[in-house]
Amino acid sequence: MSRFLSLMGLSLIGLTQFASVYAYSGDRQERSNRIRESRPADLVVLMKKPHVGGDYLLGMYALEKDKFDLELRRFKLWREWPHDLKVHSESARCNIYEPLRVKQDSDAIYVRRINPGGLISEVNREDHLVWWAACVPELAGKDPEKLHSKALSLGYPTNLIESQEILLP
Repeated sequence: MSRFLSLMGLSLIGLTQFASVYAYSGDRQERSNRIRESRPADLVVLMKKPHVGGDYLLGMYALEKDKFDLELRRFKLWREWPHDLKVHSESARCNIYEPLRVKQDSDAIYVRRINPGGLISEVNREDHLVWWAACVPELAGKDPEKLHSKALSLGYPTNLIESQEILLP
């Protein structure tokens, strides 16, 4: 009898866990739908790739030129995972001799020097996607590996040294 009660107890625990996992997955789907529905109307998708549970999406919106420095762009960067969302304010400098991406998180400010039209790797791909979208919006979401001749036609030397400075608070 005690063995029967033990098995029943384990079964009930298993059912409870199954129910909570099922409810949690329903919550996750609902959250994912809410995130998708909250996308800004002017969101431009820069990259979309498979991720656990759905897709990762990188987008940009609220792009504007600075009133005093015409080479400076300000924008919001939208990072969407299947069950999470992060939005950051960033900027880019479109100067021919010192193109930059400036981003910030809770730990630091990152100043990244970009070489438009230069070599692209997995390490700098996002920087180039963001920079091109900010500085040449009609090329937003285009593969930066294929923009070498466009960079040259816009006057970028394509042989700048890429680097990063980290500014701590």
